[in-house]
Amino acid sequence: MTASEIALVSGADVAAAAALLDGVVRRTPLEHARALAERVGGPVWLKCENLQRTGSFKIRGAYTRLARLTPEERARGVVAASAGNHAQGVALAARMLGIRATVFMPETAPLPKVEATRGYGADTRLCGHSLTEAMTAALEHAERTGAVFIHPFDHPDVIAGQGTVGLELLEQCPDVATVVVGAGGGGLVSGIAAAVRGRRPDVRIVAVQAEGAAAFPGSLAAGRPVALDGMATMADGIAVGAPGELTLAHVRSLVDEVRTVSEEDLSRALLLCLERVKLVVEPAGAAAVAAVMADPDAFPPPVVAVVSGGNIDPVLLLKVVQHGMAAAGRYLRLRLHVPDRPGSLAALLTALADAGANVLEVGHERTATRLHLGEVEVFVVLETRGPEHAEEVLAALQRAGYAVTQE
Repeated sequence: MTASEIALVSGADVAAAAALLDGVVRRTPLEHARALAERVGGPVWLKCENLQRTGSFKIRGAYTRLARLTPEERARGVVAASAGNHAQGVALAARMLGIRATVFMPETAPLPKVEATRGYGADTRLCGHSLTEAMTAALEHAERTGAVFIHPFDHPDVIAGQGTVGLELLEQCPDVATVVVGAGGGGLVSGIAAAVRGRRPDVRIVAVQAEGAAAFPGSLAAGRPVALDGMATMADGIAVGAPGELTLAHVRSLVDEVRTVSEEDLSRALLLCLERVKLVVEPAGAAAVAAVMADPDAFPPPVVAVVSGGNIDPVLLLKVVQHGMAAAGRYLRLRLHVPDRPGSLAALLTALADAGANVLEVGHERTATRLHLGEVEVFVVLETRGPEHAEEVLAALQRAGYAVTQE
């Protein structure tokens, strides 16, 4: 079947899924993001699917797919492969519908997502180091046992279920001009595009991928799904090596633009969500916010950015916050040469305190060959209030006579 022959999910299909999901999923809130609105020059709203059941939008598509299985299919059970959010959606939907579920997850899947999937009652199996390996194992299990494979994105029922996010945001923000959606395999943006195009064809729809896992640009150029050679991103929820035939057709026909964001963009977005909007968001869930922050002039307001998930490992959260603070100019890493005599380090720390910098780490080196006799190299990590304050700290040190090297 050629791309032009693929039947797309319609607005009516999404509306039918919404009726099926009534009372099953939460109608998640739309929160105003003033910090983003100031950059864009008009209203920016966040559609908070991080507050959805299981912590992401995935329950919408999973329940829609499972609820439409025949009695014979339900009796055979279901199997899925996921790095976390789809796994939880399938596990909860299966429990609600009384269906046996087996879920294959990569060994690298975040521990909280693994434990949550088990907690919803699924037989959870860790397999391989990538989603591709877990997918292969799930398909082999389906072939061997007769269980129904529940694709994470490339199925009409899954796309229709995810599209109910689009119906809700249209009702919550009737005058929306731009909808921004993070994309991995493309199920969410495909569904939202189908819902929005059916009612507001004038709305601009933008898909956002992580630079290190951006399969759509190459696939769109080739006219078919093209697998990436490799992926490297903290946003595991959108780290998908290739779109599906169905999602590619939707994105080609219904989405206006596909953008990419860097790891620094994702870190800054996650930090903004924590500090300014008071939302716990995983890196994949912050992709739409990251795109708006990176290029605010590209998104005509009112803007709705979909925050797609909030299932983040606390260890990763700590690392990402630190990375985000560095990317936002909130950390300074400096090396300075000071005289090797009593009071020199105290004088340096006093100068830093006077400049309003908070010292996070300090170390010194006496024996390096690059040092002159009687010199000590001091290494400091500082917390500042932002780029302008960082420049003030550097200027204050230079005025005090310190030779400063910034790392």
